[in-house]
Amino acid sequence: MPPTRSATHPCSRAWVDNAIRLIEADTRRSADTHLLRYPLPSAWARDADVALYLKDETTHITGSLKHRLARSLFLYALCNGLIDEGTTVVEASSGSTAISEAYFAKLLGLPFVAVMTESTSASKVALIEAQGGRCHFVQESGQVYAEAERIAAETGGHYLDQFTNAERATDWRGNNNIAESIFQQLGEETHPVPEWIVVGAGTGGTSATIGRYIRYRRHATRLCVVDPEDSVFFPAYAESRYDMVIDASSRIEGIGRPRVEPSFLPGVVDRMIAVPDAASVAAARHASLALGRRVGASTGTNLWGAFGLLAEMVAEGRGGSVVTLLADGGERYADTYFSDEWLAQQGIDPAQPAATLAEFDRSGSWV
Repeated sequence: MPPTRSATHPCSRAWVDNAIRLIEADTRRSADTHLLRYPLPSAWARDADVALYLKDETTHITGSLKHRLARSLFLYALCNGLIDEGTTVVEASSGSTAISEAYFAKLLGLPFVAVMTESTSASKVALIEAQGGRCHFVQESGQVYAEAERIAAETGGHYLDQFTNAERATDWRGNNNIAESIFQQLGEETHPVPEWIVVGAGTGGTSATIGRYIRYRRHATRLCVVDPEDSVFFPAYAESRYDMVIDASSRIEGIGRPRVEPSFLPGVVDRMIAVPDAASVAAARHASLALGRRVGASTGTNLWGAFGLLAEMVAEGRGGSVVTLLADGGERYADTYFSDEWLAQQGIDPAQPAATLAEFDRSGSWV
Protein backbone atom coordinates (compact mmCIF):
# COMPACT_ATOMS: atom_id res chain seq x y z
CA MET A 1 0.00 0.00 0.00
CA PRO A 2 1.50 3.39 -0.97
CA PRO A 3 2.07 5.85 1.86
CA THR A 4 -0.67 8.38 2.56
CA ARG A 5 0.03 11.74 0.96
CA SER A 6 -1.33 15.12 1.95
CA ALA A 7 -0.98 18.72 0.83
CA THR A 8 -2.48 22.03 1.85
CA HIS A 9 -2.87 25.42 0.24
CA PRO A 10 -1.67 28.52 2.10
CA CYS A 11 -5.04 30.33 1.96
CA SER A 12 -6.05 31.42 5.48
CA ARG A 13 -9.62 30.25 6.09
CA ALA A 14 -9.86 32.39 9.20
CA TRP A 15 -8.97 35.53 7.26
CA VAL A 16 -11.36 34.66 4.41
CA ASP A 17 -14.18 33.90 6.85
CA ASN A 18 -13.72 37.29 8.47
CA ALA A 19 -13.48 39.04 5.08
CA ILE A 20 -16.82 37.56 4.02
CA ARG A 21 -18.30 38.55 7.39
CA LEU A 22 -17.15 42.13 6.88
CA ILE A 23 -18.79 42.32 3.44
CA GLU A 24 -22.02 40.73 4.69
CA ALA A 25 -22.11 43.11 7.66
CA ASP A 26 -21.64 46.03 5.27
CA THR A 27 -24.56 44.73 3.17
CA ARG A 28 -26.83 44.44 6.21
CA ARG A 29 -26.10 48.06 7.10
CA SER A 30 -27.21 49.13 3.63
CA ALA A 31 -30.86 49.59 2.67
CA ASP A 32 -32.18 48.63 -0.76
CA THR A 33 -32.09 51.34 -3.41
CA HIS A 34 -35.21 53.33 -4.21
CA LEU A 35 -37.46 52.83 -7.22
CA LEU A 36 -38.46 56.35 -8.27
CA ARG A 37 -41.42 57.23 -10.45
CA TYR A 38 -40.10 59.54 -13.17
CA PRO A 39 -42.23 62.71 -13.56
CA LEU A 40 -43.68 62.18 -17.03
CA PRO A 41 -45.89 65.10 -18.13
CA SER A 42 -49.41 64.50 -16.79
CA ALA A 43 -50.90 66.22 -19.85
CA TRP A 44 -50.57 62.98 -21.82
CA ALA A 45 -48.99 60.29 -19.61
CA ARG A 46 -52.08 59.81 -17.44
CA ASP A 47 -54.41 59.45 -20.43
CA ALA A 48 -51.95 57.11 -22.12
CA ASP A 49 -51.73 55.03 -18.90
CA VAL A 50 -47.93 54.76 -19.01
CA ALA A 51 -45.36 55.09 -16.26
CA LEU A 52 -41.58 55.26 -16.11
CA TYR A 53 -39.54 54.13 -13.11
CA LEU A 54 -35.89 54.70 -12.24
CA LYS A 55 -34.02 52.22 -10.05
CA ASP A 56 -31.85 54.74 -8.19
CA GLU A 57 -28.47 53.08 -7.78
CA THR A 58 -26.84 56.33 -6.69
CA THR A 59 -27.89 55.66 -3.09
CA HIS A 60 -25.28 52.92 -2.67
CA ILE A 61 -22.47 54.06 -0.38
CA THR A 62 -20.10 54.32 -3.39
CA GLY A 63 -22.70 56.14 -5.47
CA SER A 64 -23.41 53.86 -8.43
CA LEU A 65 -24.85 50.66 -9.84
CA LYS A 66 -21.34 49.19 -9.77
CA HIS A 67 -21.47 48.78 -5.98
CA ARG A 68 -23.55 45.62 -6.45
CA LEU A 69 -21.07 44.24 -8.99
CA ALA A 70 -18.02 45.02 -6.86
CA ARG A 71 -19.54 43.27 -3.84
CA SER A 72 -20.38 40.21 -5.94
CA LEU A 73 -16.90 40.09 -7.51
CA PHE A 74 -15.17 40.19 -4.11
CA LEU A 75 -17.43 37.48 -2.67
CA TYR A 76 -16.90 35.36 -5.80
CA ALA A 77 -13.12 35.69 -5.51
CA LEU A 78 -13.10 35.02 -1.77
CA CYS A 79 -15.32 31.95 -2.02
CA ASN A 80 -13.23 30.59 -4.90
CA GLY A 81 -9.97 30.96 -2.97
CA LEU A 82 -8.61 33.67 -5.27
CA ILE A 83 -8.09 36.41 -2.67
CA ASP A 84 -6.25 36.02 0.61
CA GLU A 85 -4.75 38.31 3.21
CA GLY A 86 -2.43 40.80 1.53
CA THR A 87 -3.51 39.99 -2.04
CA THR A 88 -3.16 42.92 -4.44
CA VAL A 89 -6.52 43.31 -6.17
CA VAL A 90 -6.47 44.63 -9.75
CA GLU A 91 -9.26 45.74 -12.07
CA ALA A 92 -9.69 47.15 -15.57
CA SER A 93 -12.21 49.93 -15.13
CA SER A 94 -13.20 53.33 -16.49
CA GLY A 95 -14.13 54.55 -13.05
CA SER A 96 -17.34 53.62 -11.24
CA THR A 97 -16.55 49.92 -10.82
CA ALA A 98 -13.09 50.82 -9.55
CA ILE A 99 -14.52 53.29 -7.04
CA SER A 100 -16.72 50.56 -5.58
CA GLU A 101 -13.97 47.95 -5.68
CA ALA A 102 -11.55 50.34 -3.97
CA TYR A 103 -14.12 50.68 -1.20
CA PHE A 104 -14.29 46.91 -0.64
CA ALA A 105 -10.52 46.54 -0.88
CA LYS A 106 -10.14 49.18 1.82
CA LEU A 107 -12.78 47.41 3.93
CA LEU A 108 -10.66 44.23 3.78
CA GLY A 109 -7.31 45.98 4.12
CA LEU A 110 -6.10 44.99 0.64
CA PRO A 111 -4.05 47.02 -1.87
CA PHE A 112 -6.02 47.95 -5.00
CA VAL A 113 -4.92 49.02 -8.49
CA ALA A 114 -7.36 50.33 -11.12
CA VAL A 115 -6.25 50.23 -14.78
CA MET A 116 -8.09 52.84 -16.83
CA THR A 117 -7.81 55.14 -19.82
CA GLU A 118 -6.23 58.55 -19.52
CA SER A 119 -9.58 60.12 -20.47
CA THR A 120 -11.29 59.00 -17.24
CA SER A 121 -12.78 61.99 -15.42
CA ALA A 122 -10.56 63.56 -12.76
CA SER A 123 -13.36 63.38 -10.20
CA LYS A 124 -13.56 59.58 -10.56
CA VAL A 125 -9.80 59.25 -10.19
CA ALA A 126 -10.01 61.32 -7.00
CA LEU A 127 -12.75 59.08 -5.61
CA ILE A 128 -10.67 55.94 -6.23
CA GLU A 129 -7.63 57.50 -4.60
CA ALA A 130 -9.73 58.69 -1.66
CA GLN A 131 -10.50 55.02 -0.95
CA GLY A 132 -6.77 54.20 -0.96
CA GLY A 133 -6.68 52.82 -4.51
CA ARG A 134 -3.95 53.46 -7.04
CA CYS A 135 -4.78 54.47 -10.63
CA HIS A 136 -2.69 53.13 -13.53
CA PHE A 137 -3.37 54.76 -16.89
CA VAL A 138 -3.27 53.52 -20.50
CA GLN A 139 -3.96 55.41 -23.70
CA GLU A 140 -6.63 53.24 -25.35
CA SER A 141 -9.54 51.35 -23.81
CA GLY A 142 -8.50 48.13 -25.55
CA GLN A 143 -5.23 48.11 -23.58
CA VAL A 144 -6.78 47.83 -20.12
CA TYR A 145 -7.28 44.05 -20.15
CA ALA A 146 -3.70 42.98 -20.82
CA GLU A 147 -2.27 45.66 -18.56
CA ALA A 148 -4.48 44.56 -15.65
CA GLU A 149 -3.40 40.96 -16.20
CA ARG A 150 0.25 42.03 -16.29
CA ILE A 151 0.03 43.97 -13.03
CA ALA A 152 -1.78 41.12 -11.28
CA ALA A 153 0.88 38.64 -12.42
CA GLU A 154 3.72 40.98 -11.51
CA THR A 155 2.40 41.54 -7.97
CA GLY A 156 1.17 38.00 -7.39
CA GLY A 157 -2.27 39.54 -7.09
CA HIS A 158 -5.75 38.81 -8.42
CA TYR A 159 -7.38 40.39 -11.48
CA LEU A 160 -11.09 40.69 -10.64
CA ASP A 161 -11.94 40.89 -14.38
CA GLN A 162 -15.42 42.36 -14.23
CA PHE A 163 -15.89 41.85 -17.96
CA THR A 164 -15.59 38.07 -17.70
CA ASN A 165 -16.94 37.44 -14.21
CA ALA A 166 -19.89 39.86 -13.96
CA GLU A 167 -22.48 37.37 -15.22
CA ARG A 168 -21.23 34.47 -13.11
CA ALA A 169 -20.54 36.34 -9.87
CA THR A 170 -24.15 37.49 -9.40
CA ASP A 171 -26.92 35.11 -8.34
CA TRP A 172 -29.45 35.77 -11.10
CA ARG A 173 -32.19 33.60 -9.52
CA GLY A 174 -32.73 36.06 -6.70
CA ASN A 175 -30.95 36.66 -3.38
CA ASN A 176 -31.97 40.33 -3.49
CA ASN A 177 -30.30 40.97 -6.84
CA ILE A 178 -31.34 44.05 -8.79
CA ALA A 179 -33.95 42.20 -10.86
CA GLU A 180 -35.71 40.67 -7.86
CA SER A 181 -35.67 44.04 -6.13
CA ILE A 182 -37.29 45.80 -9.11
CA PHE A 183 -40.18 43.36 -9.35
CA GLN A 184 -40.79 43.37 -5.58
CA GLN A 185 -40.87 47.18 -5.52
CA LEU A 186 -43.35 47.27 -8.43
CA GLY A 187 -45.70 44.85 -6.67
CA GLU A 188 -48.40 47.38 -5.73
CA GLU A 189 -48.13 49.59 -8.82
CA THR A 190 -50.79 49.84 -11.52
CA HIS A 191 -48.55 47.93 -13.92
CA PRO A 192 -46.47 45.64 -11.66
CA VAL A 193 -44.93 43.68 -14.54
CA PRO A 194 -43.16 46.20 -16.79
CA GLU A 195 -43.39 46.09 -20.56
CA TRP A 196 -39.68 46.83 -20.80
CA ILE A 197 -36.59 47.04 -18.63
CA VAL A 198 -33.84 49.16 -20.22
CA VAL A 199 -30.16 48.89 -19.28
CA GLY A 200 -26.77 49.71 -20.78
CA ALA A 201 -24.42 46.98 -21.97
CA GLY A 202 -21.31 47.81 -19.92
CA THR A 203 -19.79 44.57 -18.66
CA GLY A 204 -22.93 42.68 -19.70
CA GLY A 205 -23.49 41.56 -16.12
CA THR A 206 -26.59 43.63 -15.36
CA SER A 207 -28.36 42.70 -18.59
CA ALA A 208 -27.45 39.04 -18.03
CA THR A 209 -28.82 39.08 -14.48
CA ILE A 210 -32.07 40.85 -15.41
CA GLY A 211 -32.63 38.85 -18.61
CA ARG A 212 -32.11 35.52 -16.85
CA TYR A 213 -34.38 36.52 -13.96
CA ILE A 214 -37.18 37.58 -16.33
CA ARG A 215 -37.08 34.15 -17.95
CA TYR A 216 -36.69 32.27 -14.67
CA ARG A 217 -39.79 33.95 -13.27
CA ARG A 218 -41.63 33.65 -16.62
CA HIS A 219 -42.45 37.35 -16.80
CA ALA A 220 -43.72 38.86 -20.05
CA THR A 221 -41.27 41.75 -19.61
CA ARG A 222 -38.82 42.35 -22.44
CA LEU A 223 -35.22 43.44 -21.99
CA CYS A 224 -33.82 46.31 -24.07
CA VAL A 225 -30.09 47.06 -24.03
CA VAL A 226 -28.92 50.51 -25.10
CA ASP A 227 -25.44 51.16 -26.48
CA PRO A 228 -23.58 54.45 -27.10
CA GLU A 229 -21.39 55.51 -30.00
CA ASP A 230 -17.95 53.92 -30.39
CA SER A 231 -19.12 50.73 -28.71
CA VAL A 232 -19.20 47.30 -30.26
CA PHE A 233 -22.26 45.72 -28.63
CA PHE A 234 -24.93 47.08 -30.98
CA PRO A 235 -23.22 46.24 -34.30
CA ALA A 236 -22.22 42.83 -32.97
CA TYR A 237 -25.82 42.11 -31.89
CA ALA A 238 -27.28 43.40 -35.17
CA GLU A 239 -24.93 41.19 -37.21
CA SER A 240 -24.69 38.25 -34.74
CA ARG A 241 -20.89 38.59 -34.82
CA TYR A 242 -19.69 38.34 -31.26
CA ASP A 243 -16.00 38.19 -32.07
CA MET A 244 -16.19 41.78 -33.36
CA VAL A 245 -13.63 44.29 -32.07
CA ILE A 246 -13.45 48.02 -32.87
CA ASP A 247 -10.60 50.49 -32.52
CA ALA A 248 -12.42 53.18 -30.56
CA SER A 249 -13.06 54.43 -27.04
CA SER A 250 -16.57 55.30 -25.89
CA ARG A 251 -17.12 58.81 -24.53
CA ILE A 252 -19.98 57.57 -22.33
CA GLU A 253 -18.15 56.22 -19.32
CA GLY A 254 -19.15 52.85 -17.92
CA ILE A 255 -21.14 51.31 -20.75
CA GLY A 256 -19.38 51.45 -24.14
CA ARG A 257 -16.76 48.79 -24.92
CA PRO A 258 -14.36 48.05 -27.83
CA ARG A 259 -15.03 44.29 -27.70
CA VAL A 260 -18.00 42.08 -26.86
CA GLU A 261 -17.32 41.23 -23.24
CA PRO A 262 -17.61 37.58 -22.11
CA SER A 263 -20.36 38.51 -19.60
CA PHE A 264 -22.67 39.82 -22.34
CA LEU A 265 -25.38 37.24 -23.10
CA PRO A 266 -27.16 38.21 -26.33
CA GLY A 267 -29.64 35.35 -25.98
CA VAL A 268 -31.44 37.07 -23.08
CA VAL A 269 -31.71 40.43 -24.87
CA ASP A 270 -34.95 41.15 -26.76
CA ARG A 271 -33.87 44.39 -28.43
CA MET A 272 -30.91 46.73 -28.71
CA ILE A 273 -30.94 50.45 -29.46
CA ALA A 274 -27.91 52.48 -30.58
CA VAL A 275 -27.86 55.90 -28.89
CA PRO A 276 -25.81 58.85 -30.23
CA ASP A 277 -23.59 60.50 -27.63
CA ALA A 278 -25.37 63.82 -28.16
CA ALA A 279 -28.64 62.10 -27.24
CA SER A 280 -27.12 60.57 -24.10
CA VAL A 281 -25.90 63.98 -22.96
CA ALA A 282 -29.16 65.72 -23.85
CA ALA A 283 -31.20 63.12 -21.95
CA ALA A 284 -28.92 63.36 -18.91
CA ARG A 285 -29.34 67.14 -18.83
CA HIS A 286 -33.08 66.87 -19.48
CA ALA A 287 -33.58 64.39 -16.66
CA SER A 288 -31.38 66.41 -14.31
CA LEU A 289 -33.81 69.32 -14.64
CA ALA A 290 -36.84 67.06 -14.20
CA LEU A 291 -35.41 65.33 -11.11
CA GLY A 292 -33.78 68.37 -9.56
CA ARG A 293 -30.35 66.72 -9.41
CA ARG A 294 -27.69 65.77 -11.90
CA VAL A 295 -27.50 62.28 -13.41
CA GLY A 296 -24.66 60.77 -15.43
CA ALA A 297 -24.55 60.30 -19.19
CA SER A 298 -24.99 56.52 -18.98
CA THR A 299 -28.30 57.26 -17.26
CA GLY A 300 -29.02 59.58 -20.19
CA THR A 301 -28.37 56.67 -22.56
CA ASN A 302 -30.80 54.53 -20.57
CA LEU A 303 -33.45 57.25 -20.57
CA TRP A 304 -33.16 57.94 -24.29
CA GLY A 305 -34.01 54.30 -24.91
CA ALA A 306 -36.79 54.30 -22.32
CA PHE A 307 -38.39 57.50 -23.67
CA GLY A 308 -38.40 56.04 -27.18
CA LEU A 309 -40.08 52.83 -26.02
CA LEU A 310 -42.70 54.80 -24.10
CA ALA A 311 -43.42 56.88 -27.21
CA GLU A 312 -43.95 53.65 -29.17
CA MET A 313 -46.41 52.42 -26.53
CA VAL A 314 -48.30 55.72 -26.64
CA ALA A 315 -48.46 55.66 -30.45
CA GLU A 316 -49.79 52.08 -30.38
CA GLY A 317 -52.30 52.82 -27.61
CA ARG A 318 -50.68 50.37 -25.18
CA GLY A 319 -50.57 51.18 -21.48
CA GLY A 320 -47.90 49.84 -19.17
CA SER A 321 -44.68 50.62 -17.37
CA VAL A 322 -41.01 50.88 -18.31
CA VAL A 323 -38.10 50.59 -15.86
CA THR A 324 -34.56 51.79 -16.31
CA LEU A 325 -31.57 52.55 -14.09
CA LEU A 326 -30.29 55.74 -12.58
CA ALA A 327 -26.77 54.37 -12.77
CA ASP A 328 -24.75 57.16 -11.16
CA GLY A 329 -24.94 60.80 -10.24
CA GLY A 330 -23.90 63.66 -12.48
CA GLU A 331 -21.70 65.36 -9.91
CA ARG A 332 -18.79 63.24 -11.17
CA TYR A 333 -19.14 64.79 -14.63
CA ALA A 334 -19.22 68.52 -13.94
CA ASP A 335 -16.10 68.96 -16.07
CA THR A 336 -17.33 66.76 -18.95
CA TYR A 337 -21.00 66.12 -19.82
CA PHE A 338 -22.19 69.24 -17.98
CA SER A 339 -19.45 71.45 -19.42
CA ASP A 340 -20.33 73.25 -22.65
CA GLU A 341 -16.63 73.80 -23.30
CA TRP A 342 -15.87 70.07 -23.04
CA LEU A 343 -18.79 69.20 -25.32
CA ALA A 344 -17.55 71.66 -27.94
CA GLN A 345 -14.06 70.15 -27.78
CA GLN A 346 -15.58 66.72 -28.32
CA GLY A 347 -17.81 67.88 -31.16
CA ILE A 348 -20.97 66.90 -29.27
CA ASP A 349 -24.00 69.11 -29.92
CA PRO A 350 -27.05 68.11 -27.84
CA ALA A 351 -29.36 70.71 -29.43
CA GLN A 352 -31.24 68.43 -31.84
CA PRO A 353 -31.89 65.57 -29.38
CA ALA A 354 -32.90 68.21 -26.81
CA ALA A 355 -35.60 69.34 -29.27
CA THR A 356 -36.78 65.73 -29.58
CA LEU A 357 -37.03 65.49 -25.80
CA ALA A 358 -38.97 68.75 -25.62
CA GLU A 359 -41.51 67.38 -28.10
CA PHE A 360 -41.72 64.12 -26.14
CA ASP A 361 -42.52 66.17 -23.02
CA ARG A 362 -45.15 68.13 -24.86
CA SER A 363 -46.98 65.33 -26.66
CA GLY A 364 -45.51 61.91 -25.86
CA SER A 365 -44.42 61.51 -29.48
CA TRP A 366 -40.93 60.65 -30.74
CA VAL A 367 -39.84 62.48 -33.91
